[in-house]
Amino acid sequence: MIIDYHMHLRDEHEELAHRASAVEPFVTAARLAGVDEIGFTEHVYYFEQTRRLWTVPYHLERCGHDLDDYVTAVSDAKARGLPVKLGLEVDYEPGREDETIAILEPYAWDFLLGSVHFVDGLAVDGGPPRLIDAVGVEGAWHRYFDVLADAARSGVFDVLSHPDLVKIFGDRVPTFDYGPVADAIAEGGVAVEVSTAGLRKPVGELYPDAAFLRACHDRAAPITTASDAHVPQLVGRDFDLARALLESVGYETVTVFDRRRPSQVAVG
Repeated sequence: MIIDYHMHLRDEHEELAHRASAVEPFVTAARLAGVDEIGFTEHVYYFEQTRRLWTVPYHLERCGHDLDDYVTAVSDAKARGLPVKLGLEVDYEPGREDETIAILEPYAWDFLLGSVHFVDGLAVDGGPPRLIDAVGVEGAWHRYFDVLADAARSGVFDVLSHPDLVKIFGDRVPTFDYGPVADAIAEGGVAVEVSTAGLRKPVGELYPDAAFLRACHDRAAPITTASDAHVPQLVGRDFDLARALLESVGYETVTVFDRRRPSQVAVG
């Protein structure tokens, strides 16, 4: 089975399109790409219902849309039998775990992605201010993975998305020890996303690094696959490379979710 469990419900101009008609082009693109099931995962910070979680301007400037519109659009498509799942990409806010759970609990999610885009108010993948500029490459890597480990153990998420996002600009710590964060992932029972989005970023490679993924496999952590598509034509993009990485590490199954219940199916 081939799944793409990370995409954003947008129109052809990458503008938010939280309506049922916007789902169809993604489903069509998935069929053309040979993808069996897709999961929509809009960014949590776009929704007014989550405003009290945010402190950084990037989040607050975008927080004005109605979460119910998004949920209804995807849920209606799912009810019509389309091969879609209802997800959300949720920025991890340390210390706000209970509030995050309370805000999201009323909705019938199939899965929740956990992301770390900001650490201590500093941007991991954007900016300024950038985390890497503030604390250096090695400091950024250690701080980022410390927070990712906390996210893994938090009980908030089902999957960690683009889990080594800190490498996005191509700066890296060559001998980084992924053992502690892989331990946290195993302890937290979360899946790791294998994403082709990094191929379209300055780093020019898949998320996560093969050494990181191997550490997760050694601890029997499950995986999902994703494109992080913001337009339909990116659905399933470069999945042949993702499958090659999975095979090289030893993964034979991928995780599918239904109402936050995971199950394993053979990688397509």
